[in-house]
Amino acid sequence: MTDPTTGPTRAAATWLADFAAALARGDADAAVSLFEADSYWRDLVAFTWNIRTQEGADAIRAMLQARLADTQPAAFALEGEATEADGVVDAWFTFETRVARGRGHLRLRGGKAWTLLTTMTELKGFEEKTGENRIKGAEHGVHKGRKNWLEKRRDEEAALGYTEQPEVVIIGGGQGGIALGARLRRLGVPTIIVERNAKAGDSWRKRYKSLCLHDPVWYDHLPYMPFPDDWPVFAPKDKIGDWLEMYTKIMELNYWSSTHARKARFDEATQRWEVTVEREGKPVVLRPRQLVFALGVSGYPNVPKIAGAENFKGDQHHSSQHPGPEAYAGRKCVVLGSNNSAHDICAALWEHGADVTMVQRSSTHIAPSQSLMELALGGLYSEQAVKNGIDHHKGDLIFASVPYRIMHTFHIPVYEEMKKRDADLYARLEKAGFLLDFGVDGSGLFMKYLRRGSGYYIDVGASELVANGSIHLKSGVNIEQVNERSVTLTDGTELPADLLVYATGYGSMNGWLADLISPEIADKVGKCWGLGSGTPKDPGPWEGELRNMWKPTQVENLWFHGGNLHQSRHYSQFLALQLKARMEGIDTPVYERAPSYHTR
Repeated sequence: MTDPTTGPTRAAATWLADFAAALARGDADAAVSLFEADSYWRDLVAFTWNIRTQEGADAIRAMLQARLADTQPAAFALEGEATEADGVVDAWFTFETRVARGRGHLRLRGGKAWTLLTTMTELKGFEEKTGENRIKGAEHGVHKGRKNWLEKRRDEEAALGYTEQPEVVIIGGGQGGIALGARLRRLGVPTIIVERNAKAGDSWRKRYKSLCLHDPVWYDHLPYMPFPDDWPVFAPKDKIGDWLEMYTKIMELNYWSSTHARKARFDEATQRWEVTVEREGKPVVLRPRQLVFALGVSGYPNVPKIAGAENFKGDQHHSSQHPGPEAYAGRKCVVLGSNNSAHDICAALWEHGADVTMVQRSSTHIAPSQSLMELALGGLYSEQAVKNGIDHHKGDLIFASVPYRIMHTFHIPVYEEMKKRDADLYARLEKAGFLLDFGVDGSGLFMKYLRRGSGYYIDVGASELVANGSIHLKSGVNIEQVNERSVTLTDGTELPADLLVYATGYGSMNGWLADLISPEIADKVGKCWGLGSGTPKDPGPWEGELRNMWKPTQVENLWFHGGNLHQSRHYSQFLALQLKARMEGIDTPVYERAPSYHTR
């Protein structure tokens, strides 16, 4: 416990002063002595030009010895009052480096650091033009030949990509590409977003009719422009699509819709990419310095190769191509899979009078939406959190301050409580034959998402239909054979089928590179997503951060951006700062660039 005569604020201020003094002296050993033996320092760009977690004293010492002289950290200042709970002091602080300003978070136990987060917030001399620094907009006085805002905007749109080359090309104009584009626009980085759909937001509009966000509104804001305060807790897909379309216009993004990326290669002589796209039926070659793939959290749809599929007389498609349930009233439908999309599609088909069977191949984690909001997200992302002074900006940093190595220990108690709270639903699901899990270590949904990006369903109603038999269930089996009007399962059961939906997930993001650049580049970058936890579908070794996301990859000038709305918002800031620094010629020595252990 913190000494009550000093209090948490004094304890945090003392630690921060000692830490700052050690760094100013260049004394890595003295700085390390302020940490627990079992401690973690997570850095988002500020010290490492990377997204890295140093685990333990030796790793922290090595990073400081390599980076301290160049980083030149200074001006550490406590921000607000520290707090204490269960013997842990929480404190916020600000700091500066030679080239940037930053914000950090500290957890102390017994006067020593348990976790430390450092984040870059802005580059000195390249600050966003906001608040007192905003541009005037109006050009007062008398000027011959002046152009207004609209004329200048049209000139920019006509030139960029043709007579002037962008600094950055983002392939993918969904939420990730749009969020990053907005950050780069604010930083003055010329950027083109390439999107194959006709309009921004179409990647949401084209999904199955019943799709709504499963995450609550407080978790989902885009950068700079929060949703209105009457926005629904769970936004329907078309409403999100319209918001994204509007956002691209208001944020003045150079958004090339109906444009297909065809091929990319890096020109070593010019140190630029050559990205061939087809826009309005005509080839255009873009030559950016930096190329970003922002295509969600996954690659191509996984469509299983099943004997006889080519002979099926009904409709069959991957869940990403599912048009909705309207055409299948009174029809026999089989959905292969048991995660979010499978449950949503099964429920919508049932609502429209279809006879639907879910084929569950392996166990699935179920997290009832209300319980998830109250037990897992409510402390950081809720109306009550906002009333408690935790908006989504602060919530993001608190979330980021928990190192992945120990994150599961924060989540296990949440899901233990969920098991008790929703025991009746879980019992009835298991009685119906549904195979349940809470992750290999009981840490539940978000760790599954980070480790493998799959294996769960946020229950917004479909679980009750499975539990009461409205949605038929065949579990612990797979489809062995597709027949003309039925499927045969591995246990010998034959199910009549007019519709077969493969809700079977997606491959790794680097799969896109194999086609667009080359298989060799795809494999050099390696697998995207996952932590190296050694849990199912997340092979080791331990990496400590999400593979290849928002940070330098093994291929120079090639980046990945994506994730859910929360991650797209939060991490776009750090990717944008890395790209801006490179554009301005700031030296960006990357500390411990992550090796590639796995291909696609």
